[in-house]
Amino acid sequence: MFVNNGIATWVHAEVMDNEVRFTLTQLSRACGAEDSEIMALVQEGVLVASDHSNLYFDNSALTRARTALRLLHDLELDAHATALVLDLLDEIDQLREQLAHAQARLGTERA
Repeated sequence: MFVNNGIATWVHAEVMDNEVRFTLTQLSRACGAEDSEIMALVQEGVLVASDHSNLYFDNSALTRARTALRLLHDLELDAHATALVLDLLDEIDQLREQLAHAQARLGTERA
């Protein structure tokens, strides 16, 4: 069950090799979006299907799709701008991770 904007939705997903996979429609429903909105995110490269031939998405796509849809709706961005913002957020996360590793290394070297 997923909750989106206070509305609970039961979504069926397929479990393959201990990993959840969503079809386009399942992902759309889990996000409370139209298939066309998800497809626009796919076409812009925001979301990448784990199985391109059947458009299956892994569980990480759910979080990324919800974030993208919030940017689209709340900030009134288009798909291209949303892709750019998500790329920048990913880069910030990577830099934070690198900083944490560097700080841990320095802390270990000083001890």
